[in-house]
Parts: sequence; structure tokens; C-alpha cells
Amino acid sequence: MSSLQVLGSMPDASLFNFPPANPPAPLPPAHVPTSILRPFNIPDHLYGAALDARVPLTIAAVYAISAKLLNKYNKARNKKPWGISKTRPFFAFVVLHNILLAVYSAWTFWGMVGVMQRSINHPFGPGGVAATAESFCRLHGPRGLGNSMYYNDTTGGWDTASQSTAAYMAAGNGVPNSLEPGRMWTEGLDFYGWIFYLSKFYEVLDTFIILAKGKYSSTLQTYHHAGAMMCMWAGMRYMASPIWIFCLFNSFIHALMYTYYTLSAFSIKIPNVMKRTLTSMQITQFVVGATFAMVHSFITYIAPVTSTHVVAEDAPATKSAPLDYIIPTAVSALDSLKNLIFGSDNVAHNAAAAAAASPSAQKLTTVTQTSQLAQPCIVTSGETFAIWLNVLYLAPLTYLFVSFFIASYVKRSTAAHKLNGKTARDMGDEVTLAEKAGWEAARNVEREVYGGEQMLDGHASASASTSTSPKAKTTKRRA
Repeated sequence: MSSLQVLGSMPDASLFNFPPANPPAPLPPAHVPTSILRPFNIPDHLYGAALDARVPLTIAAVYAISAKLLNKYNKARNKKPWGISKTRPFFAFVVLHNILLAVYSAWTFWGMVGVMQRSINHPFGPGGVAATAESFCRLHGPRGLGNSMYYNDTTGGWDTASQSTAAYMAAGNGVPNSLEPGRMWTEGLDFYGWIFYLSKFYEVLDTFIILAKGKYSSTLQTYHHAGAMMCMWAGMRYMASPIWIFCLFNSFIHALMYTYYTLSAFSIKIPNVMKRTLTSMQITQFVVGATFAMVHSFITYIAPVTSTHVVAEDAPATKSAPLDYIIPTAVSALDSLKNLIFGSDNVAHNAAAAAAASPSAQKLTTVTQTSQLAQPCIVTSGETFAIWLNVLYLAPLTYLFVSFFIASYVKRSTAAHKLNGKTARDMGDEVTLAEKAGWEAARNVEREVYGGEQMLDGHASASASTSTSPKAKTTKRRA
């Protein structure tokens, strides 16, 4: 059926505006009874204030400058660990920091799983794949394919293609109802996404833990943390639909990553296959997340839109006609008789009076029509800006991974051919070489982005240097 189509399309050039034109006001989550997954309500004024552009810009700038200055300080001290890093309180802080982020990330992931379950339509359900596409693309409005609300950059207000949703909008002062179920934003993305955005500020403590151990914080690591602040801000401020990708995927990866850091701090042995898998997942999220976000700009779905309007129909002049059609006919015959007796002027006067007093010769009929309307997935310059900011942010990390992969693959392939009496096939097929190259590339990117040995131990470097983590191993090889 045509109503179930999802098509590829090019984004409209007008969407690529910077700064985004006429952005909508932030829509805070509704205040609801508290529970484990919603332990508090966010004050509306605080919600909007945190999404002011000056907040992430200021924090990112202070963080980047501080990291740069502390790198110089550590270099001047020959990378000697700070005194505080050798104390038990510091060790306790590092462990608690890891546990907090592991638990928080798992909580966010579980909350986002619920959001997706409640808002994403099954492709084999009502509306088919078009309904699935719309549930990913449109964050606001009542349930049902074609009933979404979207922000109109031109008019500076909320709009819809559905007549029934228009009536709903009029009842709600023209803005989405924060209590309306069925769409990602009101099902919890507004709540979890905002907190996840704030967590990016807290995560910079990872860098200061590394610096306190006398280690070097790479420029790429600073770029990673500062960029994450700005990307999450843009996604939440402009309510860009792909922001769910980062809230869901990144929270899952961080739940595993910080659990690993916590276990390593207590010298709990982690199987190598789990280390390799985690390392690869950390980097894969960059590539998958950027690709999936970018696809949103190139999707159009076809939605059935129902409209109702009133039309006037001419009345049939038949004996079976209702009384309201017979009366005007009788009046016309009487007028003709009066015209013969009294003259046309009097008849004209009487005819006007009769026309005013008699019912219309037309019948009003309500007609309902359903048409197929192409709906672009992304319709605002704000969403477009947020998507492509994330794509550009992840581009250097993806490029770095590909570069490390190629270098590692070539190195391994060359080494296999040089072994006496053995070929690359004897050492393993191309798939094995590619798999090992991928692990090494991911490990190298992880070292650059996350800073080598990370929150593994709060004591002096003795215990950290004996860590079995892939981070520690790569750091030792570099040294």
C-alpha cells in the first residue's frame, strides 16, 4: 500500500541554517508521581536554564583550558603523581565515581528501553513501516500515523498535517501536551535526555583523575568530552529525534565500561574476550551512532492524512424532493401569477422577501477525504544542526579508527607473509587478520580518547601498572 511507504530523499537546503531559525522554546517534562525510574521532577525554569547555550560553552571552555594547563604542570613535574593520588580517600573517591557512573548509566539505559518500547511502532502493526518511521522521526503529538506535531520554522509555531491533531492543538494552546503519551519526547526522552546531557559535565572528572596520577590527557580526550557536552546540548535544545541514539547506546556502553573500571580497581580478573568486546563496542558506537543519526536527514515517509470539509450540492427538482426544496418552487409559480396582475416591481419586492424567508435551494454535505502526504523525517533547521554537529564531531574519531585499522591490518598482513615457510593463509584467513586489526585499532583509539589507564586504581601507580586492563597494556607498550 502507498500509505506504508518509506522513501529516500535529499534534505531541503533551507534546513541548513546557522544559527537555527526561530527555535522552539524548550519543552520540559510533565510533573508526575515519583518512582524508581522517575525519582524526582525537574523544575521547569531549571530545565530551560540548563539548555541556555552559554552553559555548555562556558563549561567546555573552562574544562579545555584547565586540562591544557594541568598537562603543562604535569610535564614540568616529569609526570610525577600528585600527592593526593596516593591516599586512600582518593582511591575511595575513584571507586565511588566509577560505581556512580555505572549505576547511573544502567538506570538511564533501562529507562530509555522503556521509552522505546512505549513509543516505537512495530513495522507489522497498524500503519506498517511508515508508522515505525514516524515514531522515530516525530517526537510530539498524539498517537497514530499522520497525527504528529512538528515545529514550523517559517511561522514560528507548532504545526500538523492532521485535522484531528489541529483540534487537539487548539485545545492545548498550540503547543504539544507534555502529558500526551505515545511519542518519544513525552514518554521520557525529555527527562532522561536532559539528565544525560548534564552527566557529560560530570564525566570530565575522568580527565582530572588521570591528571592527578601524573598522566597526560590527550587533546583528543579533551575534544571528546567537550564535544559530547555540545552535541548533547544541541540534541536536547532543538529536540532532535536522533538524540535517542546517544542516550540509549552511550548509556549502555558506559554502564559496562564503568563496571569494568570498578572491578579492575579491586583486581578482579576480567576475561580477555570481554575486554576485547567492550573495547570494540566503545568505538563501534561512534560509527553506528553517526550513521544512524545521519540517515534521519534522508528519510521521507508517506502518511495517510484525513481531512473533512463542507460542500454545497444543488437540490433535485422532483416530486419526491423534501419540503425545503418544494417551497421555493411554489413561491416562484405564485410570483409569475402576480406579475401578470400587479406588475414586475411588486413581484420583485415580494420575490426578495420570499427568498429571504425561504430555505436555501442548496444542501450542505460533510465530505471526508483521505490523501497520501509525503512527510520528511526532519523538518527544522534546529534538528538538522544538531544531527550534523554530532556527525562532524564523530568524524575525527571515525577517521582515527579507520586509520589505525588500516595500519594494523597492513602490519599484521606483512608480518604473516614474512614468517619462514608460512603464508597468510597458514597464519589465518583474511577475516582473522581483519578481526585482530579491528581490536587493535579500537584499543588504540580507546587509549587516545579515554587516556590509557583510567580509573582503575586510586593508589600509586604500582597497582595500576599491574592492571590487566587493555588500557594499561597499551599504555605500557607506548612507554
